[in-house]
Amino acid sequence: MRCNLRDLMTAICTICIAVCLGVINPNLAIASPITPIKIASIDFTKQQAIAVQVSLSNDSNELKFIPDHFIFESGKRYKLLLSNPSSLKHYFTSKDFADAVWTQNVVAGNVEIKGNIRELELRPNTTAEWTFVPIKSGTYELHCAIAGHTEAGMRGSITIQPSA
Repeated sequence: MRCNLRDLMTAICTICIAVCLGVINPNLAIASPITPIKIASIDFTKQQAIAVQVSLSNDSNELKFIPDHFIFESGKRYKLLLSNPSSLKHYFTSKDFADAVWTQNVVAGNVEIKGNIRELELRPNTTAEWTFVPIKSGTYELHCAIAGHTEAGMRGSITIQPSA
């Protein structure tokens, strides 16, 4: 049986995606790299999103995220409900986390944004919703990118755990 490069690359990509999503165990032996791998298709957009409330500061203008530590599980759909009740603008910045998730969308006001998200700026007394599915395990830094805000305590961490 001959193996062409396209079939081999398709099989490798399929395996990598399945391992990242926790669909298959990365320690499994594969008998033949040209054997087609069938993975049940998952429509993440049909999963009920797990809502997580996040406040960027508070009415007293404290420079902190509430909460400041997050734990997500890969392969589950989440919706961050971000609010900024303060009189200052703030950023929700975590580039490495953003690279470790598939973003379905961000909704702010009457605007829906799709595609890669690196950070969100929330102006005073505004809200936004970020819907995503974590795909890469790890722990990522969270901070507000405005000068002095991180140093004053506006930082945290986001952990993505493998699916159970």
